[in-house]
Amino acid sequence: MHIKIWSDIRCPFCYIGKKHFEAALNSFPEKEKITVEWKSFELDPNLKTTTTTDALTHFVDSKGIDRERAKHMFNNVTSMAANTGLDFNLENSIPANSFNAHRLLHFAKQEGLAHKTKEALLQAHLTEGKNIDDHTVLLDLSKSIGLDTFKVKHMLESDDFAYEVRQDEMEARNLGINSVPFFVLDNKYGVSGAQPVEVFKQALQDAWEKHQSKLTIVANDNSCDINGNCN
Repeated sequence: MHIKIWSDIRCPFCYIGKKHFEAALNSFPEKEKITVEWKSFELDPNLKTTTTTDALTHFVDSKGIDRERAKHMFNNVTSMAANTGLDFNLENSIPANSFNAHRLLHFAKQEGLAHKTKEALLQAHLTEGKNIDDHTVLLDLSKSIGLDTFKVKHMLESDDFAYEVRQDEMEARNLGINSVPFFVLDNKYGVSGAQPVEVFKQALQDAWEKHQSKLTIVANDNSCDINGNCN
């Protein structure tokens, strides 16, 4: 069974949702028969990366809300993250465009390292306060997870995987996805948001049962198999 997850590296709920989903998947009896694919989604494609403004100030200015209310919102998310073992540092995170990070994720996907890359990018932005739009930061991150930095450098200096990022986003629009994280299980079940672990467990079970029963053979005769054997 295949699961697609749309998320943005800039989204704190995407990191929390990732941890909740992974906890549910790790306890799922059929987890070895499930594949997970990370899909790109930019919350603010037009964001211009700035290293002179902290995330709290950027949030206040872009949303037009009171600073104290914004702090309260940040603290609530940080507390929620702590319950999953994550140490958020949201106020000091850098307002960075995530497009290049998504391109890196697609590169890592073809190298079989998408899961490690996704985790490293989320941690870099939400916990370590690193600039995920900076090529040097992305190259250092790539090296730490075993990607070929020469290839990554070439990719970042080109427009490679821009098309793949845009295709993911178009697919999300076609499915009516307008917020993240969003989980699509077996192209049939959708789960929106950083749901509790138990919700993901139930969704996995429901999707798996439906996946197992989606083809019922009511007769089996007068056919040929892929080896040319007919009966």
